[in-house]
Amino acid sequence: MLTLGLKLGVGVARTVVVSGGGTGIGKAVAARFAADGERVVVIGRRAEPLEAAAKEIGGTAIQADLSDPGEVERVRGELAERFGTVDVLVNNAGGNVERHGVSGGVAERWTGNFRANVLTAVLPTEALRDLLNPSGRVVFISSVAAYRGSGGTSYGPMKAALHPYAFDLAAALGPRGITVNVVAPGLIQDTEFFGATLDDERRALLVAQTHTGRAGTPQDVAETVHWLASPGSGHVTAQIVQVNGGAERGR
Repeated sequence: MLTLGLKLGVGVARTVVVSGGGTGIGKAVAARFAADGERVVVIGRRAEPLEAAAKEIGGTAIQADLSDPGEVERVRGELAERFGTVDVLVNNAGGNVERHGVSGGVAERWTGNFRANVLTAVLPTEALRDLLNPSGRVVFISSVAAYRGSGGTSYGPMKAALHPYAFDLAAALGPRGITVNVVAPGLIQDTEFFGATLDDERRALLVAQTHTGRAGTPQDVAETVHWLASPGSGHVTAQIVQVNGGAERGR
């Protein structure tokens, strides 16, 4: 029986959906689940890296803008038709649009990061919540910036908005055996987040704020997400797990 297998966490491949799964953290998360033989679906806006990632891990790619309600409904329909249900939803899509071309006034910049970081997490979660299996897992990727700020940009406040949403969602879905948690990375190397805006001096400062003396890697985050989606984390919900080497405490 499918549900029994999922509850026991053995013998049954799960359907794992990862937004922003074409590059960086999302790709590492998708690859970690694929290594277990799970059915992995990566979703993102850019077709080329998305298709390449799906081919590399043996998964499925769905191109979509998850800040668009119509696009999200299309994704929901496609997932329901192909897989019927979802076992793990990892909301990784996001980024600081103020670093990458969004200018204008306060409203334009804050709305840009709201769409990129809040809507891309909330819309798919709300659309897919009724497809989640018992013992399902929902994980949001936040940021240390939700605690420490983001240098005057709207990125940190938008990531912080995910925290109370996750807490409320955990309460709502808990009776179905579904857990909801948040992972808050710090500086993660080998991603597109900073683009060309991170110089050596700034990188050294961010590394110096950690207690581990190094930048994080996408794999660091992927392993944490993988554990939160495992049977061993079944009594862990409404939590924020910081994967930032202690940088939230600062120095």
